[in-house]
Amino acid sequence: MSSSLPRIAGLPINRCNLPAAILGSLTFQRHPALLKLDGVEELHHTLFARLAALDNPGERVVVFKAHMDAAFSLEHPEEAGYNAAWPHGRAKANYLKVLRGWAFDADGREGAVLKGWVESRFGLLPRHHGGPIRDFSGPLYRHYLEQRSSGLYNSNGLEAQFDLLYTWCQYELARQCSESTHLTLYRGVNRMGGYEELAEATDNQHIVLLNNLNSFTRERERACEFGDSILEVRVPLPKVFFFHGLLPGKLRGEAEFGVIGGVYEVNLV
Repeated sequence: MSSSLPRIAGLPINRCNLPAAILGSLTFQRHPALLKLDGVEELHHTLFARLAALDNPGERVVVFKAHMDAAFSLEHPEEAGYNAAWPHGRAKANYLKVLRGWAFDADGREGAVLKGWVESRFGLLPRHHGGPIRDFSGPLYRHYLEQRSSGLYNSNGLEAQFDLLYTWCQYELARQCSESTHLTLYRGVNRMGGYEELAEATDNQHIVLLNNLNSFTRERERACEFGDSILEVRVPLPKVFFFHGLLPGKLRGEAEFGVIGGVYEVNLV
């Protein structure tokens, strides 16, 4: 069925409360449920207890950043075991630098690290990295694995930092968008031929399999700058990994939202 996640696009196990076959389906887009990564809220329960007492979003940002810095020794990597004498040390490879690298080049090393995190935590395999990935023994997938490995090597718990970032993002969306289940987001495209369509289009509506991590914007005018046409998508809040206003002054992009993939119904407008 076109509404199901193709078997070649998902893993049988992941690290959240729903399997890839469910969270990656069209049914999930239409009727989303909460997604929780294993153990993150429990491990960082003191952070979320402090956030619950704060009504000011700006104050919550300060508390989150301080907790992230302390939990992962971001300002003092030697406390986490970093030794400047080691070759290929990447003490400064933190969640912010990776997100900035993603914004610069989604098919670069930082993009591979983030797509690898989505693969590990949600069980959704990448469908594009420097080109369409269809052969998991082919050169494109091997290149992705090499970049993912080199991006994680000798860094300080990057994937655990992303776990906390996603969980905090979901916490903020729940507080800021308490009456909503979806966001309408946009992406500029030049042609639909670059997307995996799972059913024949009806009018301007398409059912597509998106990459496991994607960039969208909330500003339709901004999307126009990146293609001749625009994809309009109702994105479930649990599929939002980060958004540009989450860390004011830190995530500078084109009003960007990082969106976890799967099967989506999209409109070409």
